Amino acid sequence: MTSKTNNIEKQWDLVIGSKNRLISVDLREVWRYRDLLRMFVKRDFVTYYKQTILGPIWFFIQPIFTTITYVLIFGKVAGLSTDGSPQILFYLAGVTAWNYFADCLKKLSTVFKDKQATFGKVYFPRLVVPLSSVLSNLLKFGIQLGLFLLTWCYYYFFENSQIQIQIEVLLIPILIMLMASLGLSMGMIISALTTKYRDLIFLLQFGIQLFMYVTPVIYPLSSIPAQHQWILKLNPMTGILEGFRYVFLGTGSFSHTLLGYTSVVTLVLLLFGVLIFNRTEKNFMDTV
Repeated sequence: MTSKTNNIEKQWDLVIGSKNRLISVDLREVWRYRDLLRMFVKRDFVTYYKQTILGPIWFFIQPIFTTITYVLIFGKVAGLSTDGSPQILFYLAGVTAWNYFADCLKKLSTVFKDKQATFGKVYFPRLVVPLSSVLSNLLKFGIQLGLFLLTWCYYYFFENSQIQIQIEVLLIPILIMLMASLGLSMGMIISALTTKYRDLIFLLQFGIQLFMYVTPVIYPLSSIPAQHQWILKLNPMTGILEGFRYVFLGTGSFSHTLLGYTSVVTLVLLLFGVLIFNRTEKNFMDTV
C-alpha cells in the first residue's frame, strides 16, 4: 500500500506545501508564473485610468500640476532654495522620483486586503502580486521620466540654463532599483500589518505625506543646517533623491557613502519584508 502511494505521489509535477523557511524566495517558481506576472502588470497599467475621460493623459497631468503647485507655493511664496537650478526642473525631478516610490508603497500596503478573493481561490506565488505592482509603476515612472527629460531638453537648448548631465547618470538604473526595492520592502511590511490592524490604512496617506517632508523633495539637502543634515541622511530616500537631481542638474550632492548606506538599509528591509510577507501569507485568510 505504501509503495502504491509513493508511486502516485511521484506522478505529480508540482507539490504545493507550506514554506519551511521564513525567508524563502523561489525565483524559479516566480519565473514559471511569468505569464501571470505579465498579465497582472498589463491589467494594472491598462485599467488604472480606463474609465476616466482623459485616460493615460493623467500620467502627465499629475506631475505637471504637482510641479506647478510646488513652484508657486514653495518656490515663489516660501522662497525655498533650489541650489540655483530652474525651479520647474528642480521640483519635477523630485516629484518624478518620489511618485514612483510613493505609488509602490501605497499599492503594496493593502495587497492582502485587495487580493483576498484571488488569493483564496487559486494558487500562485504570492510574490507575483507585489512584483507586478512594482513593474506596472515602473512603466508609469518611465513615462514621467520621459516628460522630465523633455523639459530638461527645453531648458538646456532654449533657456541656456547652467544644467549639465554628470557621468554618474550611468548609475540611474541603480537608483531606480533602490527606489523599487525600498518601496517593495516597505510595502510588504505594511501590507502584513494592515491585515490585522486596519487603522494603518487610514494613517498611510498621512504617513506618506509626512515622510515626503523629511525627504529632500521640495528642498535641497544643502538648505538644511549642516549640524542637522544627519537627521535627513538617516532617511534612505535622501541619497536617492539627491543623486537623481545631481546626475541631471549638476546641483546637490552625489554621495557614494550615502548610497551605500541606502543599499544596506534597503537590503535589510527587503529581507525583513520577505520574512514578514511569507509569515503573513500562511494565515492571512483567517484575519482579513
